[in-house]
Amino acid sequence: MDRIQMLEIFAAVAETGSFAGGARATGLSAPSVTRGISALEDRLGARLFTRTTRVVRLTDVGQSYLEDVRNILADLQAADDLASGTAAHPTGLLRITAPVEFGHLHVAPILADFLDAYPDVSVDFMTVDRVVNLAEEGIDVAVRIGDLPPSGLMAMRVGYQRRVVCGSPDYLAAHGVPATPQDLQHHKIIAISGITPKTEWRFGKDRDHVVRLKPRLSVSGVSAGLTLARRGWGLTHALSYQIGPDVQAGTLQTVLEPYEPAPLPVHLVHQEGRRVTARLRCFLDFARERLRHAPVLNG
Repeated sequence: MDRIQMLEIFAAVAETGSFAGGARATGLSAPSVTRGISALEDRLGARLFTRTTRVVRLTDVGQSYLEDVRNILADLQAADDLASGTAAHPTGLLRITAPVEFGHLHVAPILADFLDAYPDVSVDFMTVDRVVNLAEEGIDVAVRIGDLPPSGLMAMRVGYQRRVVCGSPDYLAAHGVPATPQDLQHHKIIAISGITPKTEWRFGKDRDHVVRLKPRLSVSGVSAGLTLARRGWGLTHALSYQIGPDVQAGTLQTVLEPYEPAPLPVHLVHQEGRRVTARLRCFLDFARERLRHAPVLNG
């Protein structure tokens, strides 16, 4: 068994979390996978996995090694693509992640069109409302909403999102339109955890205007909060893409626009320092073009 095959087996076992999963992913028998991992560990003189009867986990050494192995395999794939001419006809698996609601509404349709355009590419799409470690979880590209901290990642800006306060026309007709953020203290507030703190909302370009509130209602999901706002129960906070269809339909309207914080950038993010595979480059170009022309990201 050559070194490259051992690395491929190692990456497959790490990503599937089992020797059986690694065997399925590589098309090898389970005993061959076990021998491959043992041979690699013997060569390195280090344990890469801890094994129990039910769980296979990476050791600290294995976790660190996995990132380097993924980069090596990606570089090899890119070199093969270039040499064989498949850069123009990408193949293989892309792993993509995005925030849950944004992914459902705006990334999933792009993926469907991308897969139709590139029939030899497959996609594993994960929607999750947390910051995913691309290297640790084997993700090729992530959609990120918000300012990016310093990191070893490449970021391609594709638009921005406004942080808005909104309510139904019926609620605003009955209770009045707030003229300043301080007026919110006299309104019924729907707090959505994960978007805003329960006790204070921030306004102004630098978010330095703080209004302390006492919401009687707090919900854990955006959909529930917007459903209640549409029913006229009160005012809530949202990102502009989340209420785009409602604004167009007239079921929700924004207030306090002059006091909105600075918009949040939206980026496509991928690892820096690894050669970009043909399939990743094609997806980045495809998604960038679609997202940059999406009204929901530019208005």
